[in-house]
Amino acid sequence: MPRSKNGPKAPQKNAEPKPSARNKRAEILTVATDYFGQQGYEDTKWADVAAAVGVGSTALYHYFESKLHCLYVIMAEAIEDFRQEFDQVTAELEFAEGLEAVLRAGFDLTEHEVQRNRVLVAEQGLVGSRRNSPREEEARQVARARTHDLEVVWATHLARGMQQGLVPEADPQLLARAVLGLYNSIFHWYRPGGILSLKEVEDFFVPRQLAMIGLADVRTG
Repeated sequence: MPRSKNGPKAPQKNAEPKPSARNKRAEILTVATDYFGQQGYEDTKWADVAAAVGVGSTALYHYFESKLHCLYVIMAEAIEDFRQEFDQVTAELEFAEGLEAVLRAGFDLTEHEVQRNRVLVAEQGLVGSRRNSPREEEARQVARARTHDLEVVWATHLARGMQQGLVPEADPQLLARAVLGLYNSIFHWYRPGGILSLKEVEDFFVPRQLAMIGLADVRTG
């Protein structure tokens, strides 16, 4: 998505019929993600998101109770996407090939998806704080549970590789955290349009993730 000096560019409007509530919710999530990713969650004004979507500020509360509620939903949906991709790729391929494929898939991102990853990494700490609002707390619990489940899925898969003699014996949970942590670290500094392309970052990091797992002999390129 093109960026402007004043923030993320609002979606183009046209003469199509008024979108459904479901589509409007998705549009709010998309715009909020780009604002949070480019300007930072704390520096994003909820009213700016409303203006970019083309609704009044109060109308946003029909979809999300607060900016934080919206953030939790963004995080939960991002993690669910990672989980689905992991399940699909690893189910279709042999262990080593599947792991490399799923690691590389983590770099097959649109600019919007890069911003979503930036949000997920930068604001992960907010998932640990209990909320008084029932809707916020419910959304927080979903994001927290999905984060835990993704880590468990990775650890379980790595443990299976260890049982098959494909991965050196280690604590699978710590190994999963190390692999995911290395990947997450990228989005503290990577910027679309920067000095390095995402492909260059991929080609640097994936072999090192594989080496960390114990699959350094896997051919990458």
